[in-house]
Amino acid sequence: MTKRRHFTASQKAAIVLEVLKEEKTIAQIASENSIHPNQIYKWKKQALENFAGLFEEDHKGEKAQSAAHEKQVTELYTEIGKLSTQLNWLKKNQVCLLSRTERLAMLEKDNAQISLKTQAELLGISYSSLFYQPVPPSERELSIKRRIDEVYTAWPFYSRKSTYHLGSRRITAVLRSEFQVSRPTVQAYIREMDIAGIAPGPNTSQPAPEHQIFPYLLRNVTAEYPNHIWGIDMTYIRLPAGWLYLVAVLDWYSRRIISWALSQTLEMDFVLTAVDNSALTSGA
Repeated sequence: MTKRRHFTASQKAAIVLEVLKEEKTIAQIASENSIHPNQIYKWKKQALENFAGLFEEDHKGEKAQSAAHEKQVTELYTEIGKLSTQLNWLKKNQVCLLSRTERLAMLEKDNAQISLKTQAELLGISYSSLFYQPVPPSERELSIKRRIDEVYTAWPFYSRKSTYHLGSRRITAVLRSEFQVSRPTVQAYIREMDIAGIAPGPNTSQPAPEHQIFPYLLRNVTAEYPNHIWGIDMTYIRLPAGWLYLVAVLDWYSRRIISWALSQTLEMDFVLTAVDNSALTSGA
């Protein structure tokens, strides 16, 4: 009895491929491979029936790959949205907690990974302001503003903050004997200097309904020993090319200045510095 020969899948595919080439007859191929022609016909039929399935499998693979890609893109967009929300929250809170000076100190101009413009956006700083060079006022403008300050100091009721008009007439009349200056220029300078006339405004005894009312803790209290009660006051010092703001902490008992600080702006930092220095100086 002749032993039955077994063919692997690769061998079957090679025989069917040779049949499809039609370079030899099926009988010749059967004789060369020692196989019955009917078996070759069976393999050929099976191969032809499975051709369409091969292409369907490729199509299914493409669809699966496309679906996986879309899922990945959706997950990436979701993560980007989450990170954007977190970044906006961080920027908002960072801007509230840090002063402009502190945020400017965080800029890294030599950072090659994050541009200076992106850093400015993240820190809530105007990018164009980083390159702004302020133009100093002219000598004529400084002289006129100095005289406006002197006139206002002598007659503080000349200017009214609401319109800047009533006081500007009198101040202009005083200045015209020294400068060829128009009233609109005087009004603009008064507005820049934020001069307000000393006069009672409307409804000064009516509290704003949205404002919180704080109790006066020093009512019927007398300063009986040093560092018992402190007071704080602020003024400005005129310079040849501008102003400096002075804040001082005073001891009500000794009437002495415990500490003071200067600043070019009215931000809170230099006030807190003066208070901290008062605590160190007095040992309170």
